[in-house]
Amino acid sequence: MNSVADRIQADIDANDIVLYMKGNKLVPQCGFSATVVQVLERLGIADFKDINVLADPEIREGIKQFSNWPTIPQLYIKGEFVGGCDIVREMYTSGELKELLDSKGITTKAA
Repeated sequence: MNSVADRIQADIDANDIVLYMKGNKLVPQCGFSATVVQVLERLGIADFKDINVLADPEIREGIKQFSNWPTIPQLYIKGEFVGGCDIVREMYTSGELKELLDSKGITTKAA
């Protein structure tokens, strides 16, 4: 498991929810990352894997190639790439994110 893609896949496989972000869930270092953390918290999701891309330049570039998505943050739920901040925010507002989490067997609270 030497390649960046292998490391990313291992994290996604080992955790129900993975957020590749700038900073961490306690101290986000950009507004977009902070927004996704807040959305998850509002849904009652506190137990998720946060990966600080600022701490590892290989992961920072590798995740963009892995997902074919150019920006950070990136949210994965049960191995599925959900999207970045705008998509997560829109899905939260429409109720679609809660439905996705519920359908994957992840307990949420009412939004």
